[in-house]
Amino acid sequence: MINVLLVDDHEMVRIGVGAYLSAQADIHVIAEAANGQQAVELGLQLRPDIILMDLVMEEMDGIEATKQLIKQWPEAKVIIVTSFLDDEKVYPALEAGATSYLLKTSKAGEIAAAIRRTYEGQSVLEPEVTGKMMSKMRKPSLPHEELTAREMEILLLMTQGKTNQEIADELFIALKTVKTHVSNLLSKLDVQDRTQAVIYAFKHKLAQ
Repeated sequence: MINVLLVDDHEMVRIGVGAYLSAQADIHVIAEAANGQQAVELGLQLRPDIILMDLVMEEMDGIEATKQLIKQWPEAKVIIVTSFLDDEKVYPALEAGATSYLLKTSKAGEIAAAIRRTYEGQSVLEPEVTGKMMSKMRKPSLPHEELTAREMEILLLMTQGKTNQEIADELFIALKTVKTHVSNLLSKLDVQDRTQAVIYAFKHKLAQ
């Protein structure tokens, strides 16, 4: 039997999901929590096999609750079930120690299946979450690798001492466009001004 702690601040969600899960032959909802603080207390007290964790809740959100649970009980298996897919929720939740990440749009059967797979040691992630994590892993290791072809072209012209107007004339683009590209490349290179950008270019042998 897989013992589950159901955490959600909406009573109707707890009732609906709880009823479906309790109807499964191999799943038993042993307790419910309406916020993160209760989740931590009940989780450490009952030590369920799986904790279904909502993210946005009063008193303590799901990310902080997951963090505290994992800190005090590293073996805890937390499945995030939320409506949010933004980076400010996904990455912190997984970094806090959540094993799986599902959306509330998932069918009840999919949640039950995720509980079984997570219980068996697998990580179940929404396709969108997997895509985000893959993109993060593929993130360029060097700042200049994020530059577009045009931004790189302008950076190289900057290393030749050309002004914005001269760059605009040479590339047949508006001065305003050049200024926008310069601003973007300074931001991507994490430098304060043109001089630092040029120094960066020579340091990384982007220009001769």
